[in-house]
Amino acid sequence: MNIDHLKVFHVLAKNNSFSNTSKVLHISQSSVSKQIRQLEEELYTKLFDRTTKKVQLTSEGEILLESAERIFKEINRVKNKLASLSETVHGDLVIGASLTLGEHILPYVLGEYQKQYPNVHIDMKVDNSEHIIERLRSKQVDLAFIQSSSYYPEFTQQLFLEDELVIIAPQKFIYPEFDSINEYITPDMLLTLPMIIREQGSGTRQVIEEQLQNNQFDPNQLNVQLELENTESIKAAVESGLGISIISKVSVQKELRLNTLRRLTVQGLHLKRNFYSIYDEQNLSLPGSSFLSFIHNYYN
Repeated sequence: MNIDHLKVFHVLAKNNSFSNTSKVLHISQSSVSKQIRQLEEELYTKLFDRTTKKVQLTSEGEILLESAERIFKEINRVKNKLASLSETVHGDLVIGASLTLGEHILPYVLGEYQKQYPNVHIDMKVDNSEHIIERLRSKQVDLAFIQSSSYYPEFTQQLFLEDELVIIAPQKFIYPEFDSINEYITPDMLLTLPMIIREQGSGTRQVIEEQLQNNQFDPNQLNVQLELENTESIKAAVESGLGISIISKVSVQKELRLNTLRRLTVQGLHLKRNFYSIYDEQNLSLPGSSFLSFIHNYYN
């Protein structure tokens, strides 16, 4: 059985669409159809029921899907075992990371990883979560590390770290009416104070809005004064007195320690988010396997 045909089958089974499968694999729809037909001929069975709108697995296709997933897991198990032998791991690894991870978390992990795997050359691309996933789809990056609650059915998604989000404020607002607020604020104050927040498409923005909704807040009622595309710009804007923000605790520890920013608390409001590794299990390289094993062990 051709492993490439099995990969095409696996992606089609997850997407239920020839057009989506061709986009994910960067091959033509005719090539997808041809490889599925060849696989069906080899197995003497029909794997999909085809309609004008979608394709659906037959009972035989369901059986093959279970087997295919076991095969790919076994391939990755072997890769991970080989990856544990650092002298065997070499080559290039391109990592895509959302801004918080790329600026404040992964650089420390990469340093430790390179000590153990000196023959792996790493290139890290930092962007918002939405763009990083697009790069993963187009195979511009091997691994993606983002904060998002979205589910991407074509990829394997693993939780590796939990993060706390905190409300930060300047030592002095440019608006005199807000200078009297103390560390503890009411829910109404959270909605009243001018808010500086990440742009739409940012994993941080998505998680903040979802977490506020889970705590009975309407994110549309936030008094958003400014949208910025990176954490450092947000911190600078808050420091200058323009407003408050909700931000990752790991990205603001230095400023809180130096008292250039202060932390606000809303009673009963606890904001947390998860960081995920996301990757294509079928096309995971040996350096990619080794880094995944390393980072999950690093934080567990």
